[in-house]
Amino acid sequence: MQIHELPQLTFAFDALEPVIDARTMEIHHGKHHAAYVANLNKALEAAPDLSEMSMEQLLQRIQDVPEGIRTAVRNNGGGHANHTLFWQVIAPGGSKTPHAKLARQLEESFGSLDAFMEKFGNEAMTRFGSGWAWLVMDVDQKLHVYSTANQDSPWMEGHRPILGLDVWEHAYYLQYQNRRADYVKAFWSIVNWDAVQRFYEFD
Repeated sequence: MQIHELPQLTFAFDALEPVIDARTMEIHHGKHHAAYVANLNKALEAAPDLSEMSMEQLLQRIQDVPEGIRTAVRNNGGGHANHTLFWQVIAPGGSKTPHAKLARQLEESFGSLDAFMEKFGNEAMTRFGSGWAWLVMDVDQKLHVYSTANQDSPWMEGHRPILGLDVWEHAYYLQYQNRRADYVKAFWSIVNWDAVQRFYEFD
């Protein structure tokens, strides 16, 4: 049976300060993400026939997962996939602006880069409770921005996530308390557009 594993961070816990503090990163990765992985593996013990599926395939076919473990796979598998992407798109270094091809498509899709950022930020701000804001690509290679509740993943909608922002309180509360707007605004300064480009070009 395939065992899903917690990915190692490629940077130190304090590498994103002052945007994200070291203690938040330590708890977020080592406690929250680790729990999603452990709970996902536990749920999948009941369905060994799913062992050959990747995380993305599991989420794309979430309705085919046995009903008895579907919610656990949805929540924990989504949490695992979402955070695995998140740690890459906020990794230090890389380009601080979108690559040319993606920049052009963002402009074509949303009017301008600023308009895209405003729409993305609005999705992050208006997601009630816990969830994520996303930039995704559909099967026709068109870009969309929306938010999802809890740990739902764009893969469940048949979309490829390119950029995601975690707006669960555990992602920012130690540092920002209830000031989600400050967290969302600061996010743009740590986006690694090289990583975003890799997800954009993935085939």
